[in-house]
Amino acid sequence: MTKRCAWAKNELAVRYHDEEWGVPLHDDRKLFELLILEGAQAGLSWDTVLAKRENYRKAFDNFDPQTVVCYDNEKHVELLRNAGIIRNRLKIASATKNAKSFLAVQKEFGSFDRYLWSFVDGKPILNRRESIADIPATTALSDTISKDLKKRGFTFVGSTIIYAYMQSAGLVNDHLVNCFRYNS
Repeated sequence: MTKRCAWAKNELAVRYHDEEWGVPLHDDRKLFELLILEGAQAGLSWDTVLAKRENYRKAFDNFDPQTVVCYDNEKHVELLRNAGIIRNRLKIASATKNAKSFLAVQKEFGSFDRYLWSFVDGKPILNRRESIADIPATTALSDTISKDLKKRGFTFVGSTIIYAYMQSAGLVNDHLVNCFRYNS
């Protein structure tokens, strides 16, 4: 039997855990997608977001920040009526605001990837977690990144959201040491 992190309990979560979570991600569009999805998850379970992910991709034009930045009030109303996504006015407005900030970071640094990965000197942090209880909700680094993102105009980027983002984008490897993905 394959040993994996205990939070991967259903088909979507297992596939996400096995194929994506903790894998270093360097594609700007995918980094934007994860940032929006992590913000949408705030106060909810990641399983809820995973179940709605394909709907999000359709509703948010495959997370193209150049398109999302142009969303107007009419588009926000359309999204609020979309039962396939999390219909929260602030989270939807945040996607448009974050697209603007994301594009500004791309312009300043050449890519969002270059900006984000500079916080870890381009290499994932390899943690040695024995159990889920050992995984923190925030770290000093997630605090730093969160503060910098907020300074740049991003919203729904609190330290807890950013630590989850760091895990999902592979900046930190928080697979448990007994998980088959730990050394991969």
